[in-house]
Amino acid sequence: MPSRSEDAVVAGDEAITCGSGNVFADLGYADAEVCQMKLRLAHAINGLIARRRLNQVTAVQRLGITQPKVSALANYELDGFSVERLMTLLTALDHYLDIVIRNKPRSRAAGRIAVVAAAGGRKA
Repeated sequence: MPSRSEDAVVAGDEAITCGSGNVFADLGYADAEVCQMKLRLAHAINGLIARRRLNQVTAVQRLGITQPKVSALANYELDGFSVERLMTLLTALDHYLDIVIRNKPRSRAAGRIAVVAAAGGRKA
């Protein structure tokens, strides 16, 4: 159910509810921000594996995890992964991660956690 009347649009006989941008929050997950962060990190890892055309054996060697873990990651079964571990896997694929802490905008009621992939490479 939408929390505000402007969040729903009626199209014919059906009401369409606009999402918050976090499907886990929309579904009522208590740890929605963590789930969203893990999903975005896993998406980045899986994208790198695909772009580099790594098979699971090579991914196991590069990431330093077992084949069942690589398979779970590829299938977005992320319960066995922490955010920290996913970030470590990105560094194993030669990526640099920045953690930025800043004040929330005045337009937001509360702070939030976000994972944003950079558009281009960055020199360290």
